[in-house]
Amino acid sequence: MGRASRAKQAKIYTEKCFNIFRNEKGWKIFISAAIITIIISTVTSSEMFNDYKDTRNGAFALVCACIWIGIFNSIQSICKERDIIKREHRSGLHILSYITAHMIFEFVLCFIESIIITLIVCVKNFDNLPDGGVFLPSGIELFISFLLIVYSSDALGMMVSSIVKTTNTAMTVMPFVLIIQLVMSGMIFELSGFTEIISKLTVAKWGLNAICTTADINSMFSVLATGDPADYEHSIEHLGQMWLILIAFTLIYGIISIISLEFVDKDKR
Repeated sequence: MGRASRAKQAKIYTEKCFNIFRNEKGWKIFISAAIITIIISTVTSSEMFNDYKDTRNGAFALVCACIWIGIFNSIQSICKERDIIKREHRSGLHILSYITAHMIFEFVLCFIESIIITLIVCVKNFDNLPDGGVFLPSGIELFISFLLIVYSSDALGMMVSSIVKTTNTAMTVMPFVLIIQLVMSGMIFELSGFTEIISKLTVAKWGLNAICTTADINSMFSVLATGDPADYEHSIEHLGQMWLILIAFTLIYGIISIISLEFVDKDKR
């Protein structure tokens, strides 16, 4: 391994990830993603994509589902291999190659899960689903948003998994990460000051904005309308900005994962 280039190591570990996935029947996570989305779709209003409040509430529920699915994909993926990483790092493993392999593998999982989520949401809301989004068919825009939400959440879970040292710790931390996404998104509670700053660091806020932008929620009149209309501006520039922020989160989480694992040799366990 020590003589292999970074690209070669990334290829080896990517294949290893897929082999483990097949051997451990990892396809079950796709069933889990479908069940979670079906449950969420069952409780969302039949007026989603037609009424402001119902669309915003339903979009938030779907964002929470995407975050859960993404984090659950990877929350134990790194820490369970920590001893192996430590040993192979001393033998020449490049952490960049290792994380790159996991990012590639996780992207494939998130891609398939996002297809499942999109299909269920589109079928459930077929009558109200807008024909067009901002610049693409609404189904395609929703798929891209779901993919970026799930993948950035997956990278968040991977970051946590690279920092903690045991799977038990990872599962203990996981609920707190989810609660922060839920409470600090700005959907449930009106935030200001420091909490508003925290809100801007959550995947939930930008994911919700992206979905509501595609739905053109600002065009839905409601006396109960809440939230800032500027967050849901129906324009290519705005939607592109939401997507770029989610991509940036993914890259930042990946970089932190690499930096964290570079110190794996100092693990005293």
